[in-house]
This record gives sequence, structure tokens and C-alpha cells, in this order.
Amino acid sequence: MTQMLYIVAPWIGLGVLSILWFRALLRGRDLQRQLRECRQQLDDLDASQAAGCAVLPEDIERYKRSQYFARIGTWDWDIDTEKLYWSDAIYPMFGFQVGEVVPSYERFCASVHPDDRAQVRAGELRCIETGENHDEEYRVVWPDGSIRWLRETGNVVCNNQGVAVKMMGVVRDITEEKAWANQLQSLAHNDALTGLPNRLVLEQRLALALEKARETNTRVALAFLDLNDFKVINDCKGHAIGDQVLMFTAKRLKQMLRPADTVARIGGDEFVLILEGFSPGLGLEEEVRLICSNVIESLAFPMIISGELFQVGTSLGVAIYPDHAASMDTLIHLADLAMYEAKRSGDNQFRVAATGA
Repeated sequence: MTQMLYIVAPWIGLGVLSILWFRALLRGRDLQRQLRECRQQLDDLDASQAAGCAVLPEDIERYKRSQYFARIGTWDWDIDTEKLYWSDAIYPMFGFQVGEVVPSYERFCASVHPDDRAQVRAGELRCIETGENHDEEYRVVWPDGSIRWLRETGNVVCNNQGVAVKMMGVVRDITEEKAWANQLQSLAHNDALTGLPNRLVLEQRLALALEKARETNTRVALAFLDLNDFKVINDCKGHAIGDQVLMFTAKRLKQMLRPADTVARIGGDEFVLILEGFSPGLGLEEEVRLICSNVIESLAFPMIISGELFQVGTSLGVAIYPDHAASMDTLIHLADLAMYEAKRSGDNQFRVAATGA
């Protein structure tokens, strides 16, 4: 069962990630297209004015609307003064109505998240001193306290002596892009239902735990846990109740473990615990057995879900590094075998892998 989950679960996750990644890619390309169109419209207006052609009010209004709906605005700042220009599309990016405030460099700096101000200022100075393109992502704090993400690009305008006197550029709201990126990151590393680390993160943390144990001459206990009665609940009460049982189990496991320990869900009703920092010695297995007993006792306590009482049985199998295995793969295999041995023995049982197995 575990081996099959190891094979199937990552492919399911990859399918979801692929869909989300594709959506994010399309949105990113759409925003890039909108940005190019906005810049082209600005260039067209400038070219018309430079050629002495009249710029019609409807052209200006069309340009403003395209900026607003694309959430892309233009700005320019006189470097030696506080004078700052915002196009209409920028005001709502900072939480204001158009014309509600007078833009200034001081107001801009006050709106940037305190943790991002130094980064934004350093980017401006680098652009002014070197002429490199200005390209920064930063957070702004709205008057109501909410946080938004913006991306600002631009460059300097120099006078006849080659001295930078102005910065000009565009800014766009990338809050939704950041949310997509965070969701992708979460799905790549966490179980979607319980929020626990997934198999990928489990293996990464186990590898680090074993490396630390080698350096400090300590022990790592790897425990595989299976809910014996989960299938009956899931089949009789439905997947919604089954999901609640799994989330309840995840919460209990997180609450009872130490901050340094890891609990992961690898699929279905199987969880894995990484318990670190055990000292070698005769009392090691007894200490591990005590933890197993506490886990089983905690999970055996009835759960109240949607007004009903539910109780699940638990099977737990443990392998200890390096006493039972010196490699990660063998340790996983032995813990898995010990769990199945416990399962065959009845509800609420645990087994420790045999030394030298």
C-alpha cells in the first residue's frame, strides 16, 4: 500500500501543480502583453506630441482606461525634488481614489512596507548611479492596513550634461501573481488537505535528520502510522467526514510532538513521524516505546465531528537510525514493515523493528 502511494501520490500532485503552473504562465504572459501595449500607447502619445500633432481627448481617455483595467500605471519623479507624478491607474494601487491625495516622493516612501524601503531605495540609487534599469518588487501598506504587492520598472532621464534628473517608469499590481506563486509553493511541499509536509519534504527532512544524527552521535526514530478504521468511516459516512478525521488526526499529532520533530502525510490514512535527538543507550527503545504509546493513546481519544462521535484505531511501526538501518531507504522500509506487523496484531498496536533486520 505504502509503495503504491509513493508512486501515485506524486503524480496526482504533479498534475495539480501543472495546471496551476500553466494558469500562472498564461496570466504572466497576459500581463507582459498588457505592459507592452501600455508602453506602446505611451510612446505613440509622446511621438504625436513631438511631431506637433494634436492628441485627441478620446485618445488620452482610451489610454487611461487601458492602464486602469490592466492595472499598469506610469510614474515619473524629479530626483532632486519631492515632485512625483502618478497616472490615474496608480492611485488605487496605493489604496487611494484618483485625486484623493497629492503624490509625492515622501508619500510614496511612507506607503512602502517598512521592511522593503531599504531595498527600494537601494534600487533607485543603483539606477541613478549606473543607468541600469530599475526593477523592484515590493509591498505597499494601504491606509486600511491591507498589504499589496507591486512591481516597478523604470530608468533615468539625463540632462544635456549627462546628469540624471528624472526617473520614469511603470508600476503594476502583482498581488494575484504572488498569491499564485505561494499556492504553487505550498502545493509542492505540503499535503493539500492537512497542510502537513508531503513525501518530498519528508525525505528532505529525514535526510537532514540523519546527517545531524551522524554528526552528533544521536538517534533518529522513524515511525509509520496507519488509521485502521478509517476506511469504514470513509465508506459509511462519506469523504467529507473522512477528510475531517484526517485533519483532526493531523492536528493531534502536531500538538503532541516537539517543534524539532516532523509529522508528514504521505497519502490516504498514512502518516510518518520523524523523531530526533535521542541519546544512544539501553533506554533508547523504552523511550521510543513510551512515545508510541502516547501517540496511540492520543489518537484513540474519540473525535466529535458534525455532532457525531468517531474513534479510530492506530497501527504504528518504528525503525531507529542507525541501530536498525544505516540508510534512509532501508530505514523507511523497516518502519513500513513494522507498521504492517502491528496492523496484523490488532488495533492500537505498535512494533519496533528488530535490531539488525
